[in-house]
Amino acid sequence: MRRWSALAFGTSFFAASAVFAATVATPQFGVFGVDISGMQPNIAPGDDFYAYVNGAWNSRTEIPSDQSGWGQFQVLRELSDSRTRDILEKAAADPSGAARKVGDLYASFMDEARIDARGAAPLKADLDPIAAITSPADLAVAFAKAGRNGVNVPILVGVGTDAKDPDHFVVTFAQGGLGLPDRDYYLIKDNPKYAVARVAYIAHVARTLGLAGIPDASAKAQAIFDLETRIAAAQWSRVESRQADKRYNPVATAELGAGFKGFDWASYLSSVGLDHETRVIVSQPSAIQGIAGLTTSTPLDTWKAYLSYHTISARVDVLPKAFVDEDFAFQQVLSGTPELKARWKRGVAFVNSGMGEAVGQLYVARYFPPQAKAKADALVANLLSAMRDRLERVSWMAPETKVKALRKLANFRVELGYPKHWRDYDALGIQRDDAYGNEVRFTQFDWDHDKAKLGTLADRGEWSATPQTVNAFARPSWDMITFPAAILQPPFFDPNADPAVNYGGIGAVIGHEISHHFDDQGRKYDEHGHLADWWTPDDITRFKAYTDRVVAQYSAYAPLPGVHVNGALTLGENMADLAGINVAHEAWLISLKGRTPPVIGGFTGEQRFFLGFGQVWRTKSRDSALQRQLATDPHTPGAWRPYVVRNVDAWYAAFGVKPGSRYYLAPADRIKVW
Repeated sequence: MRRWSALAFGTSFFAASAVFAATVATPQFGVFGVDISGMQPNIAPGDDFYAYVNGAWNSRTEIPSDQSGWGQFQVLRELSDSRTRDILEKAAADPSGAARKVGDLYASFMDEARIDARGAAPLKADLDPIAAITSPADLAVAFAKAGRNGVNVPILVGVGTDAKDPDHFVVTFAQGGLGLPDRDYYLIKDNPKYAVARVAYIAHVARTLGLAGIPDASAKAQAIFDLETRIAAAQWSRVESRQADKRYNPVATAELGAGFKGFDWASYLSSVGLDHETRVIVSQPSAIQGIAGLTTSTPLDTWKAYLSYHTISARVDVLPKAFVDEDFAFQQVLSGTPELKARWKRGVAFVNSGMGEAVGQLYVARYFPPQAKAKADALVANLLSAMRDRLERVSWMAPETKVKALRKLANFRVELGYPKHWRDYDALGIQRDDAYGNEVRFTQFDWDHDKAKLGTLADRGEWSATPQTVNAFARPSWDMITFPAAILQPPFFDPNADPAVNYGGIGAVIGHEISHHFDDQGRKYDEHGHLADWWTPDDITRFKAYTDRVVAQYSAYAPLPGVHVNGALTLGENMADLAGINVAHEAWLISLKGRTPPVIGGFTGEQRFFLGFGQVWRTKSRDSALQRQLATDPHTPGAWRPYVVRNVDAWYAAFGVKPGSRYYLAPADRIKVW
């Protein structure tokens, strides 16, 4: 099954526009932008700031039955999806209109009766070539075709910017191919939740193969799992894989066969039209070496079963209900979600995946007024000023490095709302009666779009997300940060709310993304976005002393009994939270221009700033989903992110937090980097 996920820092709630009120219930944020009813004021802020801001909300909120968790991000995503649904249903009802193609794509997915009537027949065109594999060359071609078509295979191919030459593109190879969420699910034997997931996965694979009419399903499922366990053993951990410099390994295509023996690279490259490329980047060399070896040490019949299962899994969303129900039953084990999402929600995700910018263009025209963008632009200017001031004052960075850091900040590009240029979908063929074929075609279309970039100059205005995405993104290789329209809504941003709350909400998000360019990985990119060493050795040593403290602080948090946050995996996001709230607070002070903010609703301006920050992290998760997040996600779970305030002096002053409070840190123990 195709999986859709956000890329970086997510946030949000609703948009204060009357346009939406008719279709989506609007949460109330009081007279100044904070939902007072969700607070639990009998809890001291210093004992549990999350509960103080969000305790009543937590007590009264039930996770919807089709969600693995619930919070401000999910509420805004529901709102964005509801708006998108309205756009798509109108487009589908008017086959002669300007939005005909997105309407046809949506209609093809929503025609469940036609999909059920076709049964497993659409799989034949994809499964027959796999069944015909008789040689290592055939296997390499099958890997290439599957990867190009969005199937999760052990060697993933992509086209991305060259980290050391970000104005040009290069072919990249990376590890992949696991059906469980992470290598730990295969390799850690003493975790009972992982053990349950392993048993459920083998049974799920067998049932999926059986639905497709593939014989000996149980034996093949066990062989697939055993193969994936060997793939997992070869893979890098997520902590290793987040090291930008270690992922940059240029290899001449002529040397792939010698460096990664056992795999027919010539057949692979030729079959996807990459045989003219002279150089590629291999992200995890030892993993690709191990996987290449497995292609010859593992029987072809096992590989054929493996590719068959993963091909079915990649297309399950456009297969009959029996396949969808089987896939969801397994996903329940991983997420704990009781109920499958409504078909229209899955249809919105389907269209966003296939024609996201075409939908985004319609979304922005209806739901993102120019005045909202103008106010957000002014807020961004203050945040950049605050970051510049903090860089100028930082004491641990060498003067020559500081000059380069300030030049890097001066080169920043901030994209708000939507891209300047929309993607052209004229060449994409969409048929109203063929959901399966549409997914194959738009996946191929995406691959062709990316492959066409090779040999061209990069367009640094290109987005990696759609305007209807509730998220925000940092792209260090292009010195760029992006904030789609859908996140520029309450509680993160409301042009009519108290500025203190906006700075605590979207301000901290923007500060977070700005600082990603200076975190433990972003700092490896220079003022032009090149992967380069531009810090002195002493800078790195002093910086590491801070990052070690951040790792230790977050590793002490245990969202589940005995299961701690992985401080090394979440380091970049935690550092960005730490920087983001400090930069946002200073930017808010800049915006005041020396004025004293009024008391509103009994709260000072300082208190409202931190309340605005704390309320965006309202989050509840099912235990299985939380377990998965702790193993795989570089973000600390949302309910633990507000505790970053314990490192901020202004928070102590705002709420009178004293020694003896649970989250009190002595001034010398508060981590201050930027």
